[in-house]
Amino acid sequence: MNIYEWLRQHGVEVETSQLIDDAFTHTSYMNEHKQTLHDNERLEFMGDAVMQIWVSERLFNIEPAISEGKMTTMRAQMVCEKSFAMIMRELKLTQFIRLGVGEEKNGGRNKDSIIADAFEAFVGALYLTKGMEAVNRILDPVFEPLLNHPELTGIVDYKTKLQEYAQSDIRKSVKYVMLSEKGPSNNPVFEMGVYLDDILLGKGTASNKKQAEQNAAKEALKILVK
Repeated sequence: MNIYEWLRQHGVEVETSQLIDDAFTHTSYMNEHKQTLHDNERLEFMGDAVMQIWVSERLFNIEPAISEGKMTTMRAQMVCEKSFAMIMRELKLTQFIRLGVGEEKNGGRNKDSIIADAFEAFVGALYLTKGMEAVNRILDPVFEPLLNHPELTGIVDYKTKLQEYAQSDIRKSVKYVMLSEKGPSNNPVFEMGVYLDDILLGKGTASNKKQAEQNAAKEALKILVK
């Protein structure tokens, strides 16, 4: 089965699309196949924007209405690497990711960062190719349980928890700073530090800055709640 057969099975008709092909193309594959013109990095940007508005709209329309703070927390639980990787696996879309030989051998097909990036790129490509109706058709069935039971993601929004702790004392402020960036451009490792009133309380590493910030906030909370 190819991605177009998969889409057809899910009620979306697309004959061929360069954008959808690009969505599943990792940088490592493009580096090894010089005739491949695009990887999925630009589409990740588009897909992130689509997911932000898609989840925001669903949360806004929940009945009974939920508060802005609750919507922010739930959106953070769903629009994140772990959630996207989980959905990508559930939809069995990881089989379509195109990786370089080295990345494949290094287990890239099982890395949450690569899988989540491909998911964002796929959503971006689908939106640009077929519009929001097609995005709805794919996302509604898999995200509905998370909208009703966000705890199923197994995600704790540590940044929000830390911010709430800091706001309990108006004298405290939270700031995140990148401490280092290591590794190749197609597989970086970021180390982020979280400062409370200019005191470094926690450090966190991950393949993207957002998750590294979450990990740093988690470490800070461990110290603060002792």
